[in-house]
Amino acid sequence: MSLDDSAVELERVRDLVRSVPDYPEPGVLFRDLTPVLADSAAFATLTTELAASAGAADLVAGVEARGFLIGAAVALVAGTGVVPIRKAGKLPSVAGTRTYELEYGTATLELPAAVVEPGMKVFVVDDVLATGGTAAAACGLLADAGAEVLGFGTVIELAALKGRERLSGTAVHALLSY
Repeated sequence: MSLDDSAVELERVRDLVRSVPDYPEPGVLFRDLTPVLADSAAFATLTTELAASAGAADLVAGVEARGFLIGAAVALVAGTGVVPIRKAGKLPSVAGTRTYELEYGTATLELPAAVVEPGMKVFVVDDVLATGGTAAAACGLLADAGAEVLGFGTVIELAALKGRERLSGTAVHALLSY
């Protein structure tokens, strides 16, 4: 696929992203990827584009919850395995946890035990990069396990929220920017 074809296909993905005003609270413009995921051609485009950024990854890590869907598809196209990075309390056996600040409190992510080995190369995937707290926690959790984080891939980057800055030193691959 040429760069021109890729740009056209990504514009189609952008056209399918639904903007939902005042969700989950007044003043927030939520970017809903559900129509993109439901469209086979658009889903294939975002999967292929993100898989191309995975490089020499041994594993793709998908961040809960939409990152699971996207991460699994990216791993399949990239020819790697996939591992979920879960919210606290969802795993039967935990290798590590990372707690991080949210706008109104804290959240914790967990990595499953006996999956990520020291030295593994991991590409992290999520649906949206906003303030960067979740992304930084996921990358940090993998680094704590001894993995080499090759990059962070996302469908949408909300550039005004400057989440990329919290990932300094980690390559960020965003397909769409708002």
